Amino acid sequence: MVEQTAVNTKAHEELVNIDRTISDFIKRSEIKDGILTIFVPHTTAAVTINENADPSVIADIITGLAKIVPRRGGYLHGEGNSDAHIKASLIGHSEILIISGGRPLLGTWQSVYFCEFDGPRTRRIILQMQ
Repeated sequence: MVEQTAVNTKAHEELVNIDRTISDFIKRSEIKDGILTIFVPHTTAAVTINENADPSVIADIITGLAKIVPRRGGYLHGEGNSDAHIKASLIGHSEILIISGGRPLLGTWQSVYFCEFDGPRTRRIILQMQ
């Protein structure tokens, strides 16, 4: 089963928790045990798994990436969003989750986040259950 779904971002850079989107997709798939691939088909966005308990972790990720890859860095790309391309490449465009008993096997403090680096925009994620 494959499905595309929209993610609406509200800021230039933000991490959006997509756990609910993933849970709803797993339920619709009616597959109890398998592998879920999450893919982001954008060059300035990504997906990651990280802590969900303390919101300052998400803020620290955005701040840390800005230190590593500043928004204005003398880049050659004419659109002015080279930092977003680099950040997306560093984080990655896909994640794979093990599904058992109809639930993703995530750690106690883990959630899945869509990473926006050039928003706000309406983006897509592609979910495939096997």
